[in-house]
Amino acid sequence: MNRNEEFIKLLTSSQSALYACILALLPDRVAAQDILQETNLTLWRKMDEFEIGTNFMAWATRIARYHILNYRRRLSRDRRVFDEPLFEDLCEIQSDRCDDANAYSDALRRCLARLPADQRELLMSRYSSGGSVKQIAESRQQSVGAISQALYRIRETLVNCVSQQVQGRES
Repeated sequence: MNRNEEFIKLLTSSQSALYACILALLPDRVAAQDILQETNLTLWRKMDEFEIGTNFMAWATRIARYHILNYRRRLSRDRRVFDEPLFEDLCEIQSDRCDDANAYSDALRRCLARLPADQRELLMSRYSSGGSVKQIAESRQQSVGAISQALYRIRETLVNCVSQQVQGRES
């Protein structure tokens, strides 16, 4: 994979987490979407400054933070805007949360890959398409209780696996 492809992969896979980080600092969803787009443009323009293999989210959230600061400056006359020291503290806290979210997301991907195919299929049928337990039970000719119990066990396995992954232990 060449550098541009790797960068595009990092950029596209970070969109949800980056938007969540921005939204945590700007409760206005429209403004957060605008900031995300501005951030994406800046990331794209500064692609050559990013060193593949380093923490993309840390770099992206730092750029988003500058866009948020500019947005806040434009709104500085609004009394609902936090003062700068408080905002800086919130940015630091949110940056740590984004890093944690990435670690959990990566761990979840690894743990999902370890599940047997039938368990992954059950999870996907329940959560990716919005299928109900009742619909799944009917299609598999099983009881609702059996499907609920299977989902519970799978989720429990994932929780344990993710916890171990995040703590740095291999499960």
